[in-house]
Amino acid sequence: MMLETKQDQSQDKIFNRRAVLLAAGQLTIFAGLSARMYYLQVLEADRYRVLAEENRISLRLLPPPRGVVLDRRETPLAINVQIYRLVVVPEQAKNMDEMLTRLARLVKVSDHDRRRVRREARRRRSFVPITVRENLTWEEVSRIEVNAPDLPGITIDVAQSRHYPYGDIAAHVIGYVAAVSEKELTGDPVLELPGFRIGKNGIEKRYDLELRGRAGNTEVEVNALGRVIREVSRREWQSGLKINVTLDIELQEFIFKRLAKERRAAVVVMDVQNGDVFGMVSRPGFDPNAFNNGITVRDWKKLVGDPDKPLTNKAIAGQYAPGSVFKIVVALAALEKGIRPDMTVKCEEVLEFGNELFHCWKKNGHGYVNIVDALRESCDVYFYELAQRLGIDRIAKVAQRLGLGGKLNLGLPGEREGLIPTKKWKLKTLRAHWLGGESLINAIGQGYVLSTPLQLAVMTSRVVNGGYAVTPRLTKAYQYEEDTPKKATDFPSLNFSAGALNLVRQALDEVVNNPAGGTAYNARISKRAWQMGGKTGTSQVRRISLEERELGVKKNDELPWRERDHALFVGYAPMSNPRYSCSVVIEHGGGGGKIAAPVARDVLRETQRLDPAGIRIKDRARTGVS
Repeated sequence: MMLETKQDQSQDKIFNRRAVLLAAGQLTIFAGLSARMYYLQVLEADRYRVLAEENRISLRLLPPPRGVVLDRRETPLAINVQIYRLVVVPEQAKNMDEMLTRLARLVKVSDHDRRRVRREARRRRSFVPITVRENLTWEEVSRIEVNAPDLPGITIDVAQSRHYPYGDIAAHVIGYVAAVSEKELTGDPVLELPGFRIGKNGIEKRYDLELRGRAGNTEVEVNALGRVIREVSRREWQSGLKINVTLDIELQEFIFKRLAKERRAAVVVMDVQNGDVFGMVSRPGFDPNAFNNGITVRDWKKLVGDPDKPLTNKAIAGQYAPGSVFKIVVALAALEKGIRPDMTVKCEEVLEFGNELFHCWKKNGHGYVNIVDALRESCDVYFYELAQRLGIDRIAKVAQRLGLGGKLNLGLPGEREGLIPTKKWKLKTLRAHWLGGESLINAIGQGYVLSTPLQLAVMTSRVVNGGYAVTPRLTKAYQYEEDTPKKATDFPSLNFSAGALNLVRQALDEVVNNPAGGTAYNARISKRAWQMGGKTGTSQVRRISLEERELGVKKNDELPWRERDHALFVGYAPMSNPRYSCSVVIEHGGGGGKIAAPVARDVLRETQRLDPAGIRIKDRARTGVS
């Protein structure tokens, strides 16, 4: 019995010990849980309360600064500037109409602005800020700040705005930015940010995505009404890429001013070796800053309705009959066909073809001329004869090889194709067969033939660079592209014979520098090392009647402006080793030799002075001259 009692007591002790240990363990666990709960519920209460309630975290986008656009010498052409913006929060302003009336006593608030603010206030939630005015002056900011106590819901916001330092001088190339329209919304939330701008034309549109950059974002804690309490986290934006264009803005400005007296005109200057476009001017221009600042309906209608079409880049979208400039194509086609360069034709002013009479521009004609004479003196009759021997389709093939009749894919919106007619084209488009006489009129750059100033500059470049298919470009590398400068031989060969190209170049040199009949002799460059070659062109915009020919064709100065001929010229320099090509079109300017050639002379002379291709630097390095 005693043994059993001792065993029972031993088991009780073990049991009690286990109970104590179990109780201690439970107490420890409870203490740990209590401590963790205290940490989570008390010390980290705010953090986890915010994170646990998703509806209280608002993700907001941070718009990135737009990338800048620079010229080839790093001169800024499109930049961002700091502006002051007047912003209203509807829920704080309460009575919007009354608030806008108060504001109008302090700063200008147009009827258009009033309607826009009311419309946005109805569409958006009441705590979302609405821009009333941008680009406030410091004086306007001061007036608002002084009266701030009486303007609940009104704040001055510091923002960035696009600015174009050279205004209309480079507007057609650089383009402009403007507010996003409803049609342009793609679902990207950045596009819906107040005041966000996108590219609408030119380089700004072509490289819009690259220039936009990448938006940042911020996570903010908001209350039940959606107002910000504090920022939880932030990811910064990435600025848009820097874009370098091939333009030389100093040359661009010179060309723009040189054309100041011309109502409608276009000039293109490019590198015949690598295709860089150094200058591209279209007159009249427009102010791109007006679009960024918010152009009025009245000003927009004025621009769109202007008969001189200031919004159109005539350098790439203007389509003109090239006139006698097109004789370069016909001459090259003839030489390629095997027509002997010493073949002569007697020009007696009129050529009879079937029942039609085809006239030369020179009264009494040019007499006997060969192909060089005909180009130098721009004899129409000679090219009528070539047209009969070649036919329009053979001429068209050479024109297309030289860059006419198709887009050159420069990258700017609005580029037009021009037109190089063929028999097949006429049958398909006009449902009519080609007539023999049409070949004659098209051979002198009239009839159906149309070209853009850019195409004419490319045509000239391909003729004088040895017959290589150089293509124009407007942008240099931007950050992730490799910029590999090219020379003409890096482009495909057009397979023209060297003899044919040299003969045409000889004729183009004589057009400018031969006093015996050169149609642009009065526009020559006197400095020998900078001399230019080229071809004049005069494009008729009206039909000359037989009666007028009998009485005497009226001079351009005697005609209304809209009935005057277009003046054209294509040129290149320096003559001994061509590097720069230039095309000039002056709408209703008159004679090409009288009006367009002097413009080309001044432009090519200035181009060589500025030397955007670095010719003289390379020459000094090669010769060791300092």
